[in-house]
Amino acid sequence: MTFILTFLGKGGSGCTTMAIATAKKISALGSKVLLIGQDPSSAFSIQLGQALDSSITEIAPKLDAIQLKSTQLLESSWEELKKLEAKYLRTPTFKNIYGQELGLLPGMDDALALNFIREQDETGKYDFIIYDGTASLHTLRMFGLPIISSWYGRRVKQTLEKSDIVQALSPFVQPVTSAIMTTSWSADDLTSTNEADQLFDKGKAAVSNPNRVAAFLVTNDRPEAIAKTKFLWGSAQQIGLTVGGVLLNQVSITNELSSEFNPLSLTSIPSLEADNWQPLIDALPDFKQLANQAPSPIAIDTAKREVKIFLPGFAKKQVKLSQSGPEITIDAGDQRHNIFLPPPLKGQSVKGAKFQDSYLIISL
Repeated sequence: MTFILTFLGKGGSGCTTMAIATAKKISALGSKVLLIGQDPSSAFSIQLGQALDSSITEIAPKLDAIQLKSTQLLESSWEELKKLEAKYLRTPTFKNIYGQELGLLPGMDDALALNFIREQDETGKYDFIIYDGTASLHTLRMFGLPIISSWYGRRVKQTLEKSDIVQALSPFVQPVTSAIMTTSWSADDLTSTNEADQLFDKGKAAVSNPNRVAAFLVTNDRPEAIAKTKFLWGSAQQIGLTVGGVLLNQVSITNELSSEFNPLSLTSIPSLEADNWQPLIDALPDFKQLANQAPSPIAIDTAKREVKIFLPGFAKKQVKLSQSGPEITIDAGDQRHNIFLPPPLKGQSVKGAKFQDSYLIISL
């Protein structure tokens, strides 16, 4: 089972350095590693000390690396879409549109990168996939895509099922689809999202599993870096992503820093001197072990009728709680988390809430 690892921190705090050092360490210990760099510029290759392109390259025994280029990922995805269209439509319409012509819209980079990680994960070839994004907030939005997309899909499906237009078109769906598609659809197929739901559920399960995906915080001792890192920590909890610990880049552990990031484990990392990676590599912790010891982003106790959401880095006034139907919505850190209650609590209204020790505790 592949373990996916990423690093979060303020720009310039050393996330790329930690990602490269981690890839070197884990591969040297015998695990097969894929290091993914999202930055399309030459900066990633220069720091790695190895020229990379948009194809997976072996740079050391047990260590492969790739520098993603979103335009090429888009071309590849577009060709797959055209194959699907040709499979189901009698007269494909996208055949005269070429992936090389398409430009990138905002957010495409994150979706394409996540799809690439998913594809590599499914090969079963790697023990570890280490992802170095261009910006930490983009990385969080990327890993949050399954849970957000799942919510949109569920709500759109519910809306379509009740809409007048679907009800009106129901008698005509099968004959019309038979004429234009290689297989006919029923009215139920118009609102069916089974394959997409399964894909999103699989993604959500992976992101929320500390044995599958985890992030580590990287910071120095500057106040602005600490504030940004704590913000990222809380934001990661909003998408259910486990944060396993803190890497202090060229900073010693102090009581003050321990208090700032309690209850996470802190590790002091020395500076990289003259391309001598070994001291830095030796200082790195056991990432999988720490991820399993980290506090869970969310815990639902059906017996106590209680939901606990871990939101470090936020004050009470920065957290908003609302409820719509069977879901509870938490707003914090420019992220929105929709919590779908399990069957024993489904339909129960919020009776109370308190913010205590970085936890939002909701009573039902």
